[in-house]
Amino acid sequence: MSKFPWNDRAGKLSAIKIAALLAAFIPLVFITTGYKVNILGPRPITEAIHQTGDWAIRFFLISLAITPLRHITRWNRLILIRRILGLTALAYAALHFSLYIADQNGNLLRVASEIWLRIYLLIGFTALLGLVALGVTSTDGMVRRMGRNWNRLHALAYPLAALGVLHFFMQSKADVTQATLMAGFLIVLLLYRFAHARGFALSSPWTLLAIAVLAALATALAEYAWFALATRIPPTRVLLANLSFAYSIRPMWWVLAAALLPALWVGIKPAADRQARKLNPVTPK
Repeated sequence: MSKFPWNDRAGKLSAIKIAALLAAFIPLVFITTGYKVNILGPRPITEAIHQTGDWAIRFFLISLAITPLRHITRWNRLILIRRILGLTALAYAALHFSLYIADQNGNLLRVASEIWLRIYLLIGFTALLGLVALGVTSTDGMVRRMGRNWNRLHALAYPLAALGVLHFFMQSKADVTQATLMAGFLIVLLLYRFAHARGFALSSPWTLLAIAVLAALATALAEYAWFALATRIPPTRVLLANLSFAYSIRPMWWVLAAALLPALWVGIKPAADRQARKLNPVTPK
């Protein structure tokens, strides 16, 4: 097996791994450039903290999406980038925490005190420690050494993602649009996992359609629940905003659109394959 992250297991250059590695650095380039040219606002470190945290949860959810997407698309090479994406999530989470330490002038006692006293920081720190554990044990050698315990440990990925989303909600205050979007995507992934475990084929467009609709409704309810429990903003007004497109498109509709794409793929691809076979019939030798 190659030691280079851009090669596949046979040691050959992998286009999909190169693409994943490039994608991993793009947000960092934008954040760094924004800081250098002073476009991150009046508190650039704080903005950089938020952006690195946002990308940590995004990359983590994308890494969790690899397995169901592999089942849906039957493209097994997707598995080559799951580790890269997971480690990218860890790298952004570590940078997120490092920038927070820098914002506290490197005072580790103060950082520890803040984590202990503020529940949303404690939740985020717990998620970070979990990501570190997953990252450290992500190598092939650790998989072999840990055996079944590796599966038990990495089954914590979804609870850790839920902690990350909760941390996102709690630090977002009133504007939880992005946090709700991440919660919606996590719901989609959980429904994929549930459907697969119950024997529902992820290659069925009807299964994927049902997941898309259920995830969209659950996203709207999650947003409603947050405003009902954690803010003084009337939650019914937020719920009804999902029916209006005058000002913005609410997260439930983005979740619905994203979750419908795999259903469309599964529904259209067989017909496209049949048409391709008609246009290019295989001539028997």
